[in-house]
This record gives sequence, C-alpha cells and structure tokens, in this order.
Amino acid sequence: MPEMDGQQALKQIRKLEEEVGTPSSEGAKIIMTTALNDIQNVKNAYHSLCDGYLVKPIIKAKLIEEIQKLGLLNAKNATR
Repeated sequence: MPEMDGQQALKQIRKLEEEVGTPSSEGAKIIMTTALNDIQNVKNAYHSLCDGYLVKPIIKAKLIEEIQKLGLLNAKNATR
C-alpha cells in the first residue's frame, strides 16, 4: 500500500472506531493478508486487534475458514 502498511492501516481503523465510540466487539472484522510470516508481525497484528492473519499466497479454503470463524459466512454459502 503506497501511503501506509497493513499494520498502520489496522491501527488507524481501530483508532477511528475508538474515537466514535464503537465497541471492539462491533468494529470492522479485519483479516490481515501479508507476505510477512514472522512471529513479531503476527503478534503485532493481534495486539492491534486484527481478527485473522493469513500469509500469502492466500489459499481459498483458508480464507473461507477465517471468514466463517468471524461469522460472516456460513458453510452453506461457502461453496458458491
């Protein structure tokens, strides 16, 4: 991303949610997709309240699984 990296974008989204009083349980569902697979980046993302973390290349089944974990897609609709 040209203006900020994913970690910065995540922090900015959570900051904006906090400023308008959005409870963390009602905030945007964020799945980080990145080429960075080191433990520090994973920890940083979860510390900044990401909801999921996938390392590229993205495997469709893993993405669907993460979306289902967040309750955004049920198994019936996952095959479409």
